[in-house]
Formats: sequence, C-alpha cells, structure tokens
Amino acid sequence: TKLVSVLEKAEAKNIPAIAYDRLLMDTDTVDYYATFDNKGVGILIGRYVEEKLNLRNSDKTYNAEFFAGSDDDNNAHFLNEGVFEVLQPYIDSGKLKVPSGETDFNAITILRWSTEGAEERMDKILKTYYQDKKIDVVVSPYDGISYGIANALKNNGYEVGKDFPIITGQDADLQAVKNILSGEQSMTIFKDTRILAEKCVTMVEAVLAGKVPEINDTISYDNRKMVVPSYLCEPIVIDKKNIDSELVESGYYTKEEINN
Repeated sequence: TKLVSVLEKAEAKNIPAIAYDRLLMDTDTVDYYATFDNKGVGILIGRYVEEKLNLRNSDKTYNAEFFAGSDDDNNAHFLNEGVFEVLQPYIDSGKLKVPSGETDFNAITILRWSTEGAEERMDKILKTYYQDKKIDVVVSPYDGISYGIANALKNNGYEVGKDFPIITGQDADLQAVKNILSGEQSMTIFKDTRILAEKCVTMVEAVLAGKVPEINDTISYDNRKMVVPSYLCEPIVIDKKNIDSELVESGYYTKEEINN
C-alpha cells in the first residue's frame, strides 16, 4: 500500500507496473502480478494433513492447532484461506479437534512470521490445553514458524521419532529440509524462485514488445481496487520421499548442503 503514490507517478508517464511475489494493494495502477499460487500453497498443506491422517476414510479423531503468517502480509491471508478450505469440514465434523479453540486468523497470526512468536504461542497452548492430552498435528504456514513450534514441543517433553506431531511448513529452507530428514518436521512447500524470476522476465519482455503477457488467473487477486491479472507458478510438496528428485536433481541444493 505504501507504493500507491509512486505507482500513480509511473502511470502518469505510461510506465506499466508488475507486482512481484507480493500484491500491490489499494491501487488501480498495477497491470500484472507474478507470484506463486498462495491459496494453492494452503490447499497443499491442508491436503497433506488430510492424507497423512486419512481424514476422509478414518473415524479417528485428532488434536490439531493452527498457525498463520503475519497479518500485514497479504499472502498469509490467501494461504490461510486455502488451509481451512480443506480442513474446516473436518473441524466441523469433529474429526479434527482444536483444544485451544483458536482458528480465527486474528487469533493464530504470527507477526512478522516470527520463530520466537511461534515458539511463545505454542508453549502457551501446550501448557494451557495439553496437560492431559497429546497434540497430533500443527499446521504451520512457514518453516521459520515451524522451527519455533518444534522448539516449544521439545521443551515440553515431546520427542522426535516418538510422539512428535505432524508439522507442516513452507519455503523449503535448508534447515527445514534437514529437519524433515531427522523427523523434526513433516513437510514443506517448495516455491522455486528461479521459476518465478523467469516468469517475471517473460512478462517484462512481453510488455516491452507491446504484447499481453501470459496470464493464468483473472479472478483470485483482488487488491481492493481491482482484480489484478496474474500468473501463478505452481508450488510443490516436499517430504522425505522427494527431496532428492525435486531439490537435489534440480540443482536447488546439493547433497553436501543437505547432509552437512
């Protein structure tokens, strides 16, 4: 939102604006948006939990807690919407119980996606609601938040490989990949920034050539002034099974980096 006046100056000189990864809000002077499918990230996280707990076919119930990204980050809202699109029906049916009762975005948001903020909230939840029960899954939208969650769990007596819950994540940080291999985190979402950069380059080239860039979404990204024509790159779920095929073989990380 802080770029609105700058964008107006650009528009006055007929300079197109392309939003990159973060949507430019509260302006009708943005032409295109290049990003990953942020709601799709949330849907993938939700589906991972759904599949791992066999929620569709099992009658078992599980204890779950939810975390969301920073309230001032537009992407966090889209991601959270995707998570609950998948998992809200299981909360409604009772298959997923949330002992804290905290599912509203304002209750689960972690300002600045902070590791410390996540650890503090997780510690409080465990001490308040889990004295006589175990937690089965913690839905985290970001690897940094996942680290804080894992720290709080270990500080409250949970042991990796024994009673550690499912912990989700996003960004495929190197430490997160190592944590997945050790069992301290279950999965992460890989958003290959090389693909996003390449897509943005092709959009710029098209605009400079007087052409319309390739767009694959014209309904999702409303910046409160307009729906911005967007290209959404595809995120990928990473767990133990595909670290090599997705992260090593693509050259994103080396074996040595992951195993060091």
